[in-house]
Amino acid sequence: MAKPQEKVSFGQRLKQIGMVFRFTAKQDKWFAPLAFAAVVIPLALTVVAFLAWGWFWIPLGILFALLCLLIVLNLRSNRAMMNAAEGQPGAAAQIMESMRGDWRVTPAVSSTTQMDMVHLVIGRPGVILLAEGNPSRVRGLLGQEKRRLAKVIGSAPLYDYVIGQEEGELPIRKLRMTLMRLPRNLSGKDVNALDKRMKALTARPQLPKGAIPKNMRPPKGAFRQSRGR
Repeated sequence: MAKPQEKVSFGQRLKQIGMVFRFTAKQDKWFAPLAFAAVVIPLALTVVAFLAWGWFWIPLGILFALLCLLIVLNLRSNRAMMNAAEGQPGAAAQIMESMRGDWRVTPAVSSTTQMDMVHLVIGRPGVILLAEGNPSRVRGLLGQEKRRLAKVIGSAPLYDYVIGQEEGELPIRKLRMTLMRLPRNLSGKDVNALDKRMKALTARPQLPKGAIPKNMRPPKGAFRQSRGR
Protein backbone atom coordinates (compact mmCIF):
# COMPACT_ATOMS: atom_id res chain seq x y z
CA MET A 1 0.00 0.00 0.00
CA ALA A 2 1.18 3.55 -0.62
CA LYS A 3 2.51 5.35 2.41
CA PRO A 4 0.20 8.05 3.77
CA GLN A 5 1.52 11.54 3.14
CA GLU A 6 2.67 13.46 6.20
CA LYS A 7 0.90 16.72 6.96
CA VAL A 8 2.96 19.79 6.16
CA SER A 9 2.53 22.91 8.29
CA PHE A 10 1.93 26.35 6.78
CA GLY A 11 5.42 27.49 7.75
CA GLN A 12 7.03 24.45 6.14
CA ARG A 13 4.97 25.00 3.00
CA LEU A 14 6.19 28.59 2.75
CA LYS A 15 9.77 27.40 3.24
CA GLN A 16 9.35 24.87 0.43
CA ILE A 17 7.93 27.53 -1.89
CA GLY A 18 10.88 29.79 -1.08
CA MET A 19 13.33 27.01 -1.92
CA VAL A 20 11.53 26.41 -5.24
CA PHE A 21 11.69 30.16 -6.00
CA ARG A 22 15.47 30.28 -5.38
CA PHE A 23 16.16 27.10 -7.33
CA THR A 24 14.06 28.21 -10.33
CA ALA A 25 15.56 31.71 -10.40
CA LYS A 26 19.05 30.20 -10.38
CA GLN A 27 18.33 27.71 -13.18
CA ASP A 28 16.02 29.81 -15.41
CA LYS A 29 17.00 33.34 -16.47
CA TRP A 30 13.46 34.04 -17.72
CA PHE A 31 11.75 33.19 -14.43
CA ALA A 32 12.30 36.53 -12.68
CA PRO A 33 10.95 38.69 -15.57
CA LEU A 34 7.97 36.39 -16.08
CA ALA A 35 7.21 36.31 -12.35
CA PHE A 36 7.43 40.11 -12.21
CA ALA A 37 5.04 40.45 -15.15
CA ALA A 38 2.66 37.87 -13.61
CA VAL A 39 2.28 40.12 -10.55
CA VAL A 40 2.49 43.63 -12.02
CA ILE A 41 0.04 43.22 -14.91
CA PRO A 42 -2.88 41.89 -12.78
CA LEU A 43 -2.22 44.53 -10.12
CA ALA A 44 -2.21 47.29 -12.76
CA LEU A 45 -5.54 46.03 -14.09
CA THR A 46 -6.81 45.92 -10.50
CA VAL A 47 -5.96 49.60 -10.03
CA VAL A 48 -7.86 50.47 -13.19
CA ALA A 49 -10.85 48.40 -12.04
CA PHE A 50 -10.71 50.06 -8.62
CA LEU A 51 -10.80 53.56 -10.12
CA ALA A 52 -13.66 52.58 -12.42
CA TRP A 53 -15.87 50.35 -10.23
CA GLY A 54 -14.70 50.62 -6.63
CA TRP A 55 -12.77 48.75 -3.94
CA PHE A 56 -14.52 45.40 -4.59
CA TRP A 57 -11.92 44.57 -7.25
CA ILE A 58 -8.90 44.96 -4.93
CA PRO A 59 -9.06 41.55 -3.16
CA LEU A 60 -9.97 39.83 -6.44
CA GLY A 61 -7.01 41.45 -8.19
CA ILE A 62 -4.60 40.41 -5.44
CA LEU A 63 -5.83 36.82 -5.57
CA PHE A 64 -5.55 36.81 -9.36
CA ALA A 65 -1.98 38.13 -9.17
CA LEU A 66 -1.02 35.37 -6.71
CA LEU A 67 -2.64 32.77 -8.96
CA CYS A 68 -0.68 34.01 -11.99
CA LEU A 69 2.54 33.94 -9.98
CA LEU A 70 1.94 30.34 -8.86
CA ILE A 71 1.17 29.27 -12.43
CA VAL A 72 4.43 30.77 -13.66
CA LEU A 73 6.31 29.19 -10.77
CA ASN A 74 4.84 25.77 -11.47
CA LEU A 75 5.60 25.85 -15.20
CA ARG A 76 9.11 27.29 -14.95
CA SER A 77 10.14 25.20 -11.92
CA ASN A 78 9.19 21.99 -13.74
CA ARG A 79 11.22 23.12 -16.75
CA ALA A 80 14.19 24.04 -14.54
CA MET A 81 14.03 20.71 -12.71
CA MET A 82 14.04 18.78 -16.00
CA ASN A 83 17.00 20.79 -17.29
CA ALA A 84 18.94 20.16 -14.09
CA ALA A 85 18.06 16.45 -14.06
CA GLU A 86 19.02 15.78 -17.69
CA GLY A 87 22.05 13.51 -17.82
CA GLN A 88 22.17 12.91 -14.05
CA PRO A 89 22.30 9.22 -12.95
CA GLY A 90 19.09 8.18 -11.19
CA ALA A 91 17.15 11.24 -12.36
CA ALA A 92 14.30 9.17 -13.82
CA ALA A 93 13.67 7.44 -10.48
CA GLN A 94 13.69 10.77 -8.62
CA ILE A 95 11.15 12.25 -11.04
CA MET A 96 8.89 9.20 -10.67
CA GLU A 97 9.07 9.41 -6.87
CA SER A 98 7.92 13.04 -7.02
CA MET A 99 4.95 12.35 -9.33
CA ARG A 100 1.42 12.48 -8.00
CA GLY A 101 -0.53 9.26 -7.96
CA ASP A 102 0.07 5.68 -6.90
CA TRP A 103 3.50 4.93 -8.36
CA ARG A 104 5.62 2.27 -6.60
CA VAL A 105 9.25 3.03 -7.51
CA THR A 106 12.23 0.75 -6.88
CA PRO A 107 15.39 2.55 -8.04
CA ALA A 108 18.24 0.61 -9.66
CA VAL A 109 16.87 -2.92 -9.51
CA SER A 110 19.65 -3.70 -11.98
CA SER A 111 22.86 -1.72 -12.49
CA THR A 112 26.48 -1.80 -13.61
CA THR A 113 29.65 -0.24 -12.26
CA GLN A 114 29.51 2.27 -15.16
CA MET A 115 26.37 3.85 -13.62
CA ASP A 116 23.97 2.14 -16.04
CA MET A 117 20.76 1.28 -14.22
CA VAL A 118 17.20 0.06 -14.64
CA HIS A 119 14.42 1.33 -12.36
CA LEU A 120 11.25 -0.63 -11.65
CA VAL A 121 7.92 1.23 -11.48
CA ILE A 122 4.55 -0.32 -10.66
CA GLY A 123 1.37 1.67 -11.22
CA ARG A 124 -2.07 1.61 -12.74
CA PRO A 125 -0.70 1.19 -16.29
CA GLY A 126 1.19 -1.96 -15.21
CA VAL A 127 4.92 -2.65 -14.83
CA ILE A 128 7.34 -0.05 -16.22
CA LEU A 129 11.12 -0.37 -16.63
CA LEU A 130 13.15 2.83 -17.03
CA ALA A 131 16.75 2.44 -18.20
CA GLU A 132 19.45 5.11 -17.86
CA GLY A 133 23.00 4.96 -19.14
CA ASN A 134 24.82 3.68 -22.20
CA PRO A 135 22.15 2.47 -24.68
CA SER A 136 23.99 -0.71 -25.69
CA ARG A 137 24.55 -1.78 -22.09
CA VAL A 138 21.14 -0.82 -20.68
CA ARG A 139 19.31 -2.72 -23.41
CA GLY A 140 21.02 -5.86 -22.14
CA LEU A 141 19.93 -5.01 -18.59
CA LEU A 142 16.39 -4.43 -19.82
CA GLY A 143 16.33 -7.83 -21.48
CA GLN A 144 17.46 -9.52 -18.27
CA GLU A 145 14.83 -7.72 -16.18
CA LYS A 146 12.03 -8.48 -18.65
CA ARG A 147 12.86 -12.20 -18.55
CA ARG A 148 13.02 -12.13 -14.75
CA LEU A 149 9.74 -10.24 -14.32
CA ALA A 150 7.85 -12.33 -16.88
CA LYS A 151 7.68 -15.12 -14.29
CA VAL A 152 5.64 -13.12 -11.79
CA ILE A 153 3.72 -10.29 -13.51
CA GLY A 154 1.16 -12.58 -15.12
CA SER A 155 -1.07 -10.71 -17.57
CA ALA A 156 -0.03 -7.23 -16.38
CA PRO A 157 1.28 -5.03 -19.22
CA LEU A 158 5.04 -4.42 -19.29
CA TYR A 159 6.47 -1.16 -20.68
CA ASP A 160 10.13 -0.31 -21.06
CA TYR A 161 11.87 2.96 -21.95
CA VAL A 162 15.48 4.01 -22.45
CA ILE A 163 15.99 7.57 -21.20
CA GLY A 164 18.03 9.71 -23.57
CA GLN A 165 18.07 12.09 -26.51
CA GLU A 166 18.83 9.68 -29.36
CA GLU A 167 16.31 8.24 -31.80
CA GLY A 168 14.04 5.68 -30.15
CA GLU A 169 14.84 7.00 -26.65
CA LEU A 170 12.59 8.95 -24.28
CA PRO A 171 13.79 12.46 -23.30
CA ILE A 172 13.60 12.90 -19.55
CA ARG A 173 11.55 16.09 -19.93
CA LYS A 174 8.80 14.00 -21.57
CA LEU A 175 8.84 11.24 -18.94
CA ARG A 176 5.98 12.54 -16.78
CA MET A 177 3.63 13.22 -19.68
CA THR A 178 4.41 9.92 -21.40
CA LEU A 179 3.63 7.83 -18.32
CA MET A 180 0.55 9.86 -17.41
CA ARG A 181 -0.85 9.14 -20.89
CA LEU A 182 -0.51 5.37 -20.52
CA PRO A 183 -3.84 3.53 -20.19
CA ARG A 184 -4.98 2.56 -16.70
CA ASN A 185 -4.93 -1.20 -17.13
CA LEU A 186 -4.94 -2.23 -13.45
CA SER A 187 -7.16 -1.48 -10.48
CA GLY A 188 -5.75 -0.39 -7.13
CA LYS A 189 -6.23 -3.93 -5.84
CA ASP A 190 -4.25 -5.33 -8.78
CA VAL A 191 -1.44 -2.85 -8.12
CA ASN A 192 -1.20 -3.94 -4.48
CA ALA A 193 -1.09 -7.64 -5.41
CA LEU A 194 1.52 -7.02 -8.11
CA ASP A 195 3.62 -4.93 -5.73
CA LYS A 196 3.67 -7.78 -3.19
CA ARG A 197 4.83 -10.25 -5.84
CA MET A 198 7.55 -7.85 -6.97
CA LYS A 199 8.81 -7.37 -3.41
CA ALA A 200 8.90 -11.12 -2.87
CA LEU A 201 10.94 -11.49 -6.05
CA THR A 202 13.45 -8.75 -5.23
CA ALA A 203 13.79 -9.92 -1.60
CA ARG A 204 14.73 -13.44 -2.65
CA PRO A 205 18.46 -13.90 -1.91
CA GLN A 206 20.61 -14.72 -4.93
CA LEU A 207 23.45 -17.21 -4.57
CA PRO A 208 26.83 -16.02 -5.84
CA LYS A 209 28.05 -17.55 -9.07
CA GLY A 210 31.35 -19.38 -9.37
CA ALA A 211 33.33 -21.63 -7.04
CA ILE A 212 32.50 -21.62 -3.34
CA PRO A 213 35.25 -19.91 -1.30
CA LYS A 214 37.32 -22.24 0.87
CA ASN A 215 36.28 -20.55 4.10
CA MET A 216 32.60 -21.23 3.24
CA ARG A 217 33.02 -24.90 2.31
CA PRO A 218 31.75 -27.50 4.82
CA PRO A 219 34.40 -29.65 6.50
CA LYS A 220 35.22 -33.03 5.01
CA GLY A 221 32.87 -35.79 6.13
CA ALA A 222 30.03 -33.36 7.02
CA PHE A 223 27.73 -34.74 4.31
CA ARG A 224 28.41 -38.37 5.36
CA GLN A 225 27.67 -37.51 9.00
CA SER A 226 24.40 -35.78 8.05
CA ARG A 227 23.30 -38.78 5.95
CA GLY A 228 24.14 -41.18 8.77
CA ARG A 229 21.82 -39.41 11.22
